[in-house]
Amino acid sequence: TGKGLAVTLAMAAGPPPPLEPIPLPTFPEEGFSEKFLRKTRENPLVPLGCLCTVSVLVYGIICFKKGNTRRSQLMMRARVIAQGCTFAALLGGMVATAMKSRQ
Repeated sequence: TGKGLAVTLAMAAGPPPPLEPIPLPTFPEEGFSEKFLRKTRENPLVPLGCLCTVSVLVYGIICFKKGNTRRSQLMMRARVIAQGCTFAALLGGMVATAMKSRQ
């Protein structure tokens, strides 16, 4: 207990740590469309992947409603692949942005 008491006394003797938070970066006010265009320019594969995923999903649902279960199953598997590619593009864009900000 002697060690713990010494550490506590040493901490109490020094000045308290600053409580001021690090200021967050501020961005100019931008609407949804401006932000969407900026993000699309930064990583164009993500919106393209989202569009592909939604297209395959809609086509799979249409096939399911028509009773073409074989095609519907194929489209649902294609949707999973498209989602995976979109996620990979998202991660790739994040890594590229992080690497660019370090330089």
